Amino acid sequence: MFVRAVIIYKKYTREGTWYNSRMKIIEIQTQIQRRALKTPFITALRTAWHVEFVRVHIICKNGFTGIGEAPATKAITGEDLEDILNSIERVKDILIFHMPEQALTLLHSTCQIANSAKAALDTALVSLVAKHQNKALYEYFGAKDLTPLQTDVTISLNNPAKMLEDAKSACANGMWILKVKLGKDIPHAIEVIQSISAELPHAKILVDANQAWHVEDCLEFIDAIKEFKIELIEQPVAASDLAGLKYITEYSNIPILADEAVFTLEDAKKVVASKSADMINIKFMKCGGVTKAREILEYAKEQNVPCMLGSMLEGPFSINVALHLALAYRDIIKYIDLDSPLLYKEPSDALDFEFSGCEISLKK
Repeated sequence: MFVRAVIIYKKYTREGTWYNSRMKIIEIQTQIQRRALKTPFITALRTAWHVEFVRVHIICKNGFTGIGEAPATKAITGEDLEDILNSIERVKDILIFHMPEQALTLLHSTCQIANSAKAALDTALVSLVAKHQNKALYEYFGAKDLTPLQTDVTISLNNPAKMLEDAKSACANGMWILKVKLGKDIPHAIEVIQSISAELPHAKILVDANQAWHVEDCLEFIDAIKEFKIELIEQPVAASDLAGLKYITEYSNIPILADEAVFTLEDAKKVVASKSADMINIKFMKCGGVTKAREILEYAKEQNVPCMLGSMLEGPFSINVALHLALAYRDIIKYIDLDSPLLYKEPSDALDFEFSGCEISLKK
């Protein structure tokens, strides 16, 4: 009788059918969220006054909930809020009534939707898988070192005096890693970088042209700022112009970072194999979520290619997952561009991390 009782107990515990059936997905909900920014976010591609994103809740029978988010960045990913909502609605019946692990496999093998919508579902499902294993996300990703990380902060495109003022203000508040957004006006770009570099010699300056330049523009810019220490130049030419990107990379004494040229693992392999850039920028919204980001990071590690872990203007749950991932891949992630919470007009209480200047610490 005792043996039979033990067998029955095992059948209906964590390892058994009953426990696992309680982890089955029963509902997927979506809602649009908006967060005001302190100041407009201005790049060569767009201007934003708010962070706007779709938040998805994936709910299991036992009440466990995974949360994912996807911002509307049509200028980059081709998806607006309606596109993201429609994509999730179209595939949610494929995922419901499956375990999170099974749903994650189905998402990437069966669901033909664009990458931002897929990223929202993916990060929610990965969060559920970690909960199922009773692990924090950083543990699930394999992080051992939990010492603080450092993010850059964006200096939006504006007139040179305003950009210098914003850079000084950021540094005064402990944000000394500056991602400086530049546009197609090369004399303006040169003036901005020369003035910020001269006034703030201890700042780390990352230049981001967001595809605004031609090869000749890049060469003019590089020659004009060669006396200053610049960390990198991000995606100076059109994403499709790999030959131009390669030419600039070979010419430049400043490392070149591929961003819009790298959405997927296949893109990363193409850029690395052709030596078109020195580094690659990985973003969940480009590649389809944390699952795909890990694949690119593992490849970059094999090839010894430094990475930036970046983001669009994103919500707090998306940033959370990216920071947990960054803790696990700090050996290959050289730069972190996860500054959205620093740009919110009001702080978020949904973050697992505390921001102090450019330093980011896991909450205790």
